[in-house]
Amino acid sequence: MRRAGEGRRLPPRRRPDRRLVSAMMLFFFSAFFLIALKGELRWQGFALALVVPALIYVATMGLPRFFPADKLLLAIANFLCALGVLVLYSTDLDAGTSRGLQQAVYYSTGIVAMLFCILLVRYVRRWKFLIRLVVLGAAALLALPLAIGTEQNGAINWINLGGTSLQPSEIVKIALLLILSYYMSRRQFWAWLLFAGYCLGVLMLQKDLGTALIYYTTTLLLFFSSTGNLPLTGLGLVGGAGAAVLGYRMFAHVKKRVAVWQNPWMYYETSGYQIAQILMAIASGGLFGVGLGLGAPRVIPVYFTDCIFAVICEQFGIIFGVLVLVMYVILILRGTSIAVSARHSFHALLAMGATLMLGVQTFVIIGGVLKLIPLTGVTMPFVSYGGTSLVSCMGLIGLLQGVASINQDDFAYDYEISHSLSEELTLPNAEG
Repeated sequence: MRRAGEGRRLPPRRRPDRRLVSAMMLFFFSAFFLIALKGELRWQGFALALVVPALIYVATMGLPRFFPADKLLLAIANFLCALGVLVLYSTDLDAGTSRGLQQAVYYSTGIVAMLFCILLVRYVRRWKFLIRLVVLGAAALLALPLAIGTEQNGAINWINLGGTSLQPSEIVKIALLLILSYYMSRRQFWAWLLFAGYCLGVLMLQKDLGTALIYYTTTLLLFFSSTGNLPLTGLGLVGGAGAAVLGYRMFAHVKKRVAVWQNPWMYYETSGYQIAQILMAIASGGLFGVGLGLGAPRVIPVYFTDCIFAVICEQFGIIFGVLVLVMYVILILRGTSIAVSARHSFHALLAMGATLMLGVQTFVIIGGVLKLIPLTGVTMPFVSYGGTSLVSCMGLIGLLQGVASINQDDFAYDYEISHSLSEELTLPNAEG
């Protein structure tokens, strides 16, 4: 006879697909190793051939040993980060720059940021005081470029600290989601609305319309997710359209971007040169690409940030580019599933907000590169060059992973309770 609770087992946790992770590590090891052998031997390539697979292993298979995690989400995010390092390093071999090496450093920093956000969501239980601090800190940080910022591509959204450039609006993305999720989950309408309005106002003053679009769309969709209020959401869409028209009339660089989007060939020698080169690069890559490190990516202005998807299509081919987009779709579906599975409204909104922000940003930049919408100055999540962008995106994955780990803990607890009840119900029969 077995006592109640003896031999109890929790549901088996799915282990990381070692074959998938091993294939990822082998792919990037081989790619960096081959690049290091191209022409003269490059020690940086050999170093990256070891460092990048090690980072993939730590972030995909190491972290889940300490707490439950969504391994597929981790695998996709880390593949995209490693792909960014690879493309940046391969395109700058003869340019005398070290963007690939610097991106690897940003990647490792992003893993730390992801871990911090996981622990934040997983272990903080009382958010009231912390959210107030986040509101004050985020408001001050976002406004900082207005005082000491520098202008890039028509927007005043960067600050220089000790020789390092930072984009505060990228860091504030995480704060925005925490604030929106907290106050929306408590039905405190004016609290989150005032903060969101403040953020949009500051971004408009900075002329950072691409980030403003991401902030606004994410806030509106998250509001609809929390309330299901279609009339107010529709009113928000109308207001957003009005703001877009106002921005078009107020800012000359916005008018120029719209004109270039409509007919880039008319402005080929000037402002239309970038989008024309993007389209030609994608077309020249064909289905299977010209090869890693080949092609002419540097003829595309800012190929390492706004236009890196065109470089991927040129080197790896359109088929590979479509597969990269499929990874983003899977990531969004996975994030939505995590949000739906959450039991607390705050966690559900936090996961949905992180998913929406990544999805909206991906659509804005990919849509611009493919000429579906006017090209804006935002980065491709996880892939584009930039420390604040990569750290911010990994932080969003950390928020998702934090909610996913709580979901799995809840599932394990439910299983334990149901198993205990089942044993108690069957125990008298066993004694009989």
